[in-house]
Amino acid sequence: MDVSKIRSHFPALDQKQLEVRKYYKKSSTRQGPSFHPQETTALTDDSISKYLATNNVQLGASYPIGQASTKLVDEGTKAVANYINASPEEVVLGPSTTQLFRNLSQSLYDYITPDSEIIVSKLDHEANIASWVQLAKDRGATLKWCEPEDKTNPQIAPDVLRKLMSDKTRLFACTQTSNILGTINDVKAIAKTVHEVPGALFCVDAVAYAPHRAIDVRDWGVDFYSFSWYKLYGPHIACLYASKPAQKHMRTLGHYFKPTNTLENLLGLAAANYELTASIPEVVKYLEAVPWEEISKYEEKLQKILIDYLKSKEEIQIWGEPVADRGKRVPVISWSVKGKSSKEVVEAVEGKSNFGWGAFYSNRLVEEVLGLDPVDGIVRVSMLHYNTEDEIREFVKVFDQVVFQ
Repeated sequence: MDVSKIRSHFPALDQKQLEVRKYYKKSSTRQGPSFHPQETTALTDDSISKYLATNNVQLGASYPIGQASTKLVDEGTKAVANYINASPEEVVLGPSTTQLFRNLSQSLYDYITPDSEIIVSKLDHEANIASWVQLAKDRGATLKWCEPEDKTNPQIAPDVLRKLMSDKTRLFACTQTSNILGTINDVKAIAKTVHEVPGALFCVDAVAYAPHRAIDVRDWGVDFYSFSWYKLYGPHIACLYASKPAQKHMRTLGHYFKPTNTLENLLGLAAANYELTASIPEVVKYLEAVPWEEISKYEEKLQKILIDYLKSKEEIQIWGEPVADRGKRVPVISWSVKGKSSKEVVEAVEGKSNFGWGAFYSNRLVEEVLGLDPVDGIVRVSMLHYNTEDEIREFVKVFDQVVFQ
C-alpha cells in the first residue's frame, strides 16, 4: 500500500505548523480527503463551497436551480446508500449519530410497550445508550444490561446475549467496535441471535468501525445502523440506516401530510445539512477506491508496534484485545499505567506527542465494566491508514522516555 500517496489526499497532514503525529490523537475527528486516488474529481471542500455559492435554494422547487439543488442532495443520499449496500429509501442523514439515534428511539415509541424488554450494551458510547434508557423509562418497559464477565477484554458474545433474551425482547443495541477497546463485535452473528426472537430489532453504532472497514448492512442483517461521516474522512454529518421491514414498526416524526415511504420522511425533519450532503459523493469516491483488505493488513502492522511495546511493560494494563489481530480489533488502543493517572501520563508526554485521556463518552464502560474513574478514564491512541510505521515508533520512543525513564 502506497501510504505516501494516501497521505497526499489529506492536506492537513502537511501543514508545517502541525506535527503529523497529532492526527493519531483520538477518534473524534478524521482528516478528510481533498480528492480521491484517481485525482479526477472535484475537491470535497470545493463541492461544499460550490453548493453554497450556486445551489443554496429551497429543495423541490420547479425552477432550474431548485431542480439542480434537489438532484445534488438526492445524489448524496444515494451515495450513502450505495456505499453501505442499502436503498436510498432506507437512509436518512442528520447532524450526528447521537441525534439520529434519539430520533429513532422516538419513532419506536409505539412499538415499545410496558411489557417489552430492551437490552443495551455497557460497552457502548453513550450515543447508543441514552436514547434507549430513556425510551424504556418513558414506556415503563424493562431495561436489561449486556455486561460481559471479562473486565479487561469485554466482548459481546451471542451466547451471553441469548441468556438475556426472552419472547418479550424488542430491541438490542450495541456497538460494532468500541471507541475505547477497539474490539470488533461480530454483528452478523449477533443479528442472527437477536432475530431468533420474532419482532426483536437490532441497532448498531458503527462510528468507531466505519473508518477501518467496508460496510454491508444487508449481508450483516442489521435493522438499524448509524455512523458519522466526520469520522470517515468526510464533513460533519451522520447517516442512519433502517431496513424496510424495520420501518414498519416506526411512527413518523414528520408532518402529517408527508408520505411515510422513506426513512427521510419518517425521521429526517429537514435536519440534514444540504451542502454537506452534496459533498458525500466525493468522499465515497475516495472510499470506494480504498483497498480495505490492504488497509486492514497495514493497520495491523501499525497497532502491532504499539501493542508489542505496551505488553513489554508490567506497569501497563491494555484494555481490550491484547493482540494486534485485524480480525479481532481496529487500531484504537487504550491502556492504563499502574500508579499514574491517565491525565498525568498524557500531560507528561504532551508537547512531544499528542494523544488523549478520559472516558470519551463511554463512561459506563470505563466505570462500570473496567472499574476505572469515569473522569480520568484511560489513555487512548487511535491510528489510521494515513499514519506511518515511523510515526508509531516515534510515539513509542517518546512515550517510553517520558513515562518510564
